[in-house]
Amino acid sequence: MTEQFSKTYWEDRYHAHAGMRDRKPNPQLVAEAAELVPGTALDAGCGEGADAIWLAARGWRVTAVDIATAALRMAREHAEHAGIAGIDWVPADLTDWTPAAEHFDLVSAQYVHPASPHDALVDRLAAAVAPGGTLLIVDHHGPAGRAVHHTVLDPDRWEIVVAEERTRSAPHPDGHEVTIRDAVLRARKRR
Repeated sequence: MTEQFSKTYWEDRYHAHAGMRDRKPNPQLVAEAAELVPGTALDAGCGEGADAIWLAARGWRVTAVDIATAALRMAREHAEHAGIAGIDWVPADLTDWTPAAEHFDLVSAQYVHPASPHDALVDRLAAAVAPGGTLLIVDHHGPAGRAVHHTVLDPDRWEIVVAEERTRSAPHPDGHEVTIRDAVLRARKRR
């Protein structure tokens, strides 16, 4: 694993920012999953758990995975404080972790940074989507980010519902608003 996104990097990052993070779900998840019928969901790279908690509050049975045990500890605390149960918190490195095949009705990965090639992660996550289920991948777009990764999905097995760039405003740690460009991929696995 590259040093930049090693387990140590993420543990240090979450320890340093404990209690300082926005606990709102990612806006692209809310936009794309609000109308989906709840079932089983995988939140890959769950961080402090805002997405997993949002999904569970809407009736999803969630498996939330992150490399950083500090993040998972905070996520559990946030869920308990919100009175949300039904989330399975899993410590795992998405670089080589493989979820159960065709198990999840929704697989969501928001801004994940695996040390392995991103397409390899998309392949593993796509394999975890049940027939009729949804794959939602959101990345930062632009010079430091990735474009929408839908070319790895077999068009005979997948319907691309959304593959686009979106802009949104977000607070910067120094207090001013910044514009963020997201690359959003939502695909439905054919039955």
